[in-house]
Amino acid sequence: MFSFGTIPVYWLWAALVIIFSLIEICTLGLTTVWFAIAALVMVFLSFLKIPLSIQTLIFLAISAILLFFTRPIAVKKLKLGKEKTNVDSLVGKHALVMKKIGEFEMGEVKVNGQIWTARSDSEVEIANGTKCEILRIEGVQLIVKSLEVPE
Repeated sequence: MFSFGTIPVYWLWAALVIIFSLIEICTLGLTTVWFAIAALVMVFLSFLKIPLSIQTLIFLAISAILLFFTRPIAVKKLKLGKEKTNVDSLVGKHALVMKKIGEFEMGEVKVNGQIWTARSDSEVEIANGTKCEILRIEGVQLIVKSLEVPE
């Protein structure tokens, strides 16, 4: 069994498991957990007669494989990242212009019974009473495009 100075190598890997686990608990970023898992595997592999330099390479390879192949699946399953809100559900819906949207001025649209400040996507005027589609949301403004063909 190899040692790191007077300390057996498996204690080094065990310490890394603890360190990476603590970092993951503090950040919840699903990044260092893969290094903790790889270090845990290395605790058991360190009982084999493998030089520390090769163990380190194995650790890095296991970490990279876990990080690049399993992290995206875990993020998707755990739904980490940007949380969708009720406002996000407005994108793609139709709205009615209540106050004219000018080329350089904001207007108002009504969607789901609520009045929202709106801007035109293409900087063209959209008249009062025109149906439009919500393309995106920027801050508290809806960015819309007219559904009616201009004459």
